[in-house]
Amino acid sequence: MTAPVHHAGGPADPRELAGRSVLVAGAGVSGRSAARALNALGASVTLVDDGAVAEPGVHSAADAAAAVSGHALVVTSPGWRPGNALAAAAESAGVPVWGDVELAWRCDRAQVYGPARRWLAVTGTNGKTTTTSMLHSILQAAGVPSAACGNIGLPILDALAAERRVDVLAVELSSFQLHWAPSVVPDAAVVLNIAEDHLDWHGGMDAYTHAKAQVLRGRVAVVGLDDPVAAGLRGVSTAGRTVGFRLGPPAPGELGVRDGVLVDCAFAARGSEDPVVLVAADRIVPGGAAGVLDALAAAALARAAGVGRDAVAAGLEAHTVGPHRAALVATVGGVEYVDDSKATNPHAALASIAGRRSVVWIAGGLLKGASVDDLVAAVAPRLAGVVLMGRDRAVIADALSRHAPDVPVTEVLAREDDEVIGSSNPSRAGTGSVVTGPPAADSDVMDVVVSAAAGYARAGDTVLLAPAAASMDMFRDYADRGDRFAAAVTRLHPGG
Repeated sequence: MTAPVHHAGGPADPRELAGRSVLVAGAGVSGRSAARALNALGASVTLVDDGAVAEPGVHSAADAAAAVSGHALVVTSPGWRPGNALAAAAESAGVPVWGDVELAWRCDRAQVYGPARRWLAVTGTNGKTTTTSMLHSILQAAGVPSAACGNIGLPILDALAAERRVDVLAVELSSFQLHWAPSVVPDAAVVLNIAEDHLDWHGGMDAYTHAKAQVLRGRVAVVGLDDPVAAGLRGVSTAGRTVGFRLGPPAPGELGVRDGVLVDCAFAARGSEDPVVLVAADRIVPGGAAGVLDALAAAALARAAGVGRDAVAAGLEAHTVGPHRAALVATVGGVEYVDDSKATNPHAALASIAGRRSVVWIAGGLLKGASVDDLVAAVAPRLAGVVLMGRDRAVIADALSRHAPDVPVTEVLAREDDEVIGSSNPSRAGTGSVVTGPPAADSDVMDVVVSAAAGYARAGDTVLLAPAAASMDMFRDYADRGDRFAAAVTRLHPGG
């Protein structure tokens, strides 16, 4: 696997930035966290965000790019793509570009916030947040001062600067964050799985895979063996030790499931060949194959950090599902309404649908360059109906026409959408329809979506929001999408 490598450059000790000018690209959560940290270091910070230029002190990207040579560093929020105008100008001027995670790593290694922490990192296409929260639950059960941070919501810099010191960071890292953080070498890290996602951002599968593989350079690397791409990274890992996890019985050096129990054959006591029994698979929440795989990954990182089996079991048993991750909203007339808005790519949607017998699927949004043909072909026998929304709905509709031609489909257009379309495919005559919404000023387009889905559902079905796509074309984020789904279910079935 070959892909371009991003070299960060700049001072090893961020305290050298005192008295120097730094541009921070992005005025969101991670950007403002970086700005606070840099101000505390004595740097002079300028925020850059085209969407927030009305705020005092926030500059446009064009103005920042024109003046970049007068700065010592650019710190970028993870969403800013490689090759953007500011990054290109910085590279031309010889100004290093860091992500906020790179800044956090260098601050920690330089002991800006006291003795360096142990980083346990989680990345992959799907399951990152669940695995990270499971790992944090295990660390808490073990009595280890720790924080779950990174892409899970809490910026790493804020975790480092917190008044209550933590010794271990359970760090969720996205491919965006890893691209802008080439110096990060976690003590132990896992790549859960790799499927097509964010290909438009990275420019292709090689670059996306390379970004994920960067974490496999520390003391212990862990890879998901049931995923062919992740399993292939065993040959790429430069870690001191590489172990794997699988749903089936584990070989030596692996974690897996034997007779319905999670077992560890990788981190047994020295001299022991007996597997370490961790916890029964039916105690894992969320249940099903995806939840068990996430639990195995979290257990592997915890065991790599020296956590005992009792704490692993207690932490996994105490773990609960976060919002918008296969959360049951209501059951009405024998129909379950489930919010899995976090299923933002086809790989995640497949796992969500595969665990259910008969599904009315709500899908659509921004596919980010991913293909949906394999997903649709795999789930077609489970589909009782499909409701599509969002910018890339036609891509999913076309896949349905090829692989599930008998499944009824409704496409929902927001009223402000100027695009005019007909049935999803002429060959679907009688099975395709188009609805425009919202129907009234005080209504939400999700009301139209949920109403259409309810029309397809019968007792025993699941109306499942598992969009297989990102949300930003229609919603603030996946959480907003899930909240609006739940609200629409409540309005359609008051008290349901």
